[in-house]
Order: sequence, then C-alpha cells, then structure tokens
Amino acid sequence: MKDQLSQVLCDIDAVLLGKHHAVKLSLACLLAGGHLLLEDMPGMGKTTLSKALAKALNLSFNRVQFTADLFPSDLLGVSVYRREEDRFQFVRGPVFCHVLLADEINRTPPKTQSALLEAMAEQQVTVDGESHLLPSPFFVIATQNPQFQAGTFSLPESQLDRFMMCLNLGYPSPETERALLLGNAEDALRDMPQRLSVDEVLSLRAQVDAVHVSPTLVDYLQRLLQSSRDSEFFEHGLSPRAGMAVLACAKAWAMLDGRDHVSPDDIQAVFVPVCSHRLQGESLSWVGQRLEAMLAATAVV
Repeated sequence: MKDQLSQVLCDIDAVLLGKHHAVKLSLACLLAGGHLLLEDMPGMGKTTLSKALAKALNLSFNRVQFTADLFPSDLLGVSVYRREEDRFQFVRGPVFCHVLLADEINRTPPKTQSALLEAMAEQQVTVDGESHLLPSPFFVIATQNPQFQAGTFSLPESQLDRFMMCLNLGYPSPETERALLLGNAEDALRDMPQRLSVDEVLSLRAQVDAVHVSPTLVDYLQRLLQSSRDSEFFEHGLSPRAGMAVLACAKAWAMLDGRDHVSPDDIQAVFVPVCSHRLQGESLSWVGQRLEAMLAATAVV
C-alpha cells in the first residue's frame, strides 16, 4: 500500500507542480479523517488540488460555489412533495459525495456556512427532522479568500475548529510557473489514473488509527499545547481537540513515510498547519511564525 500512496502523491505532483509538501499534507488530512481549509488568493491551484485528490483516490466529487445568495437547502437538499405518491421525498443536495469542494466558503453568509457544521462533525445532515447519512469517507475541502478582499464573511471559531488543517499554497517558483505556462494542467488532470478504491481508502484510515505513538511523544505534544496556553502572543491557547488533530495527522504523515510509529519529526511536520487557524493573531502567517518559534524552543524530551 505504501507504493500505491507514493504513486498517488507523484500523480498529484504532476498536476500541481511544485507543491509536494502541500499535497502530502492534504493527503494526510484526508487519511486522518479530518477536513481541509485552503486559504489563498484566487488562481493558486486550490480547485486543481481538490479535483486531483478525488480522482486519484477514486472518490465522488462535487463542487459548490459559495455565493451570497446560497441557501442551506441548496447545499444539503430539500423535501419535495410528490403528488402522485402523496408523500414528501428528500432530494439530496451536492453535499452527498465523498469529496466536497466548498469554493470560497467565506463569500456566503454565516447561516449557510453553519449548514456544513453537522455534516463535518457527524457525517450526516438533518432536514425536516430526519437525519441522512453521508457517504464514507466524507472529506470537505473549503477554499477561503483573504479577509481583506471585498464581500467576505469571516468564519466563526466554531466553524474554523471543524477543519483539521489549514494550508496556504502560495505563489509558485519562477521555474514551476514557467512549466505551468508551457504545460497543460487540465490534460494532466483528465489523464490521471485512479490508484485506489473507496474500500482501500477506508482501510488506510483504519491503518492510520493503528500507528503507534509512544508516551514520550505524547508528553512532547502536551508541552507544545501548554506552551501555546502560556504564550504572551495568544489570548487563548490550543484546545485538547487541537492536540488530538495533531496526533491524528502525525500518524497519517508517518504512514505516508512507510512507518508504523510516530516520530518527533511527524509532529513537527503537521503542527503548524493543524494549529495556525485555531489561534487568533495578526494573520495566518504571523501565527505560523509564532508556532515555528514554539517548536524550536520546546525540547522533545
């Protein structure tokens, strides 16, 4: 299975050039059972990454453009009265898929943003008092434009906390950008092979849970969490849920490297992407810099 995962990473790298680290983090987030928030300027490859992940893993994919006039029913579905059958029938919305791309989620009002909360937390939606299970695995990739852009609604802390990881793809290097300009990413995405099945993805998620974490590394993670709570830079530190998210992603990162145990490097690799959006600061990058300094100052043992 390690060889298949390595090939999946290579396939996505061929579509999203120069972003191997972000691709690996995104795959780790999916295998850890979380949801992913991508915050960046338009045109940086957020949608391409989402489509490539879904196709490589053979998962059903839907994209919803979150606009100011989007209603919760447009996302979740609606009950329609069937006169010939004298009953209401639930018509499923686009949320019923394996990978949901919530594009520009902060351009829609809070009422529609919150419609995703139950789906992300419980893997089900409730409409007219009736609950409907979502497919498994269910993975939300939400893209978010920078807050300084016009027409954006900030995500509340409760919504941000539902995302296991937040990434910023950033501008490509000059060499990578030239390759993008001369190449054809759409053709590469269309021709991408499907390496895994849905059952294999679910099996990989179960294997992530079985990755070993030593008590010493749990102590290390607890010191990092406590450092955030004691820090002068943050009014509120990281929650226990943040620690659980770091541990889950570290396990997935270790498995992607072909190991059945977590090392300190695994925790360090995922700590900033998992924690930066959970802390308040001047900007996402500013919080990330404070967390990097915290990692450097905290001893492993």
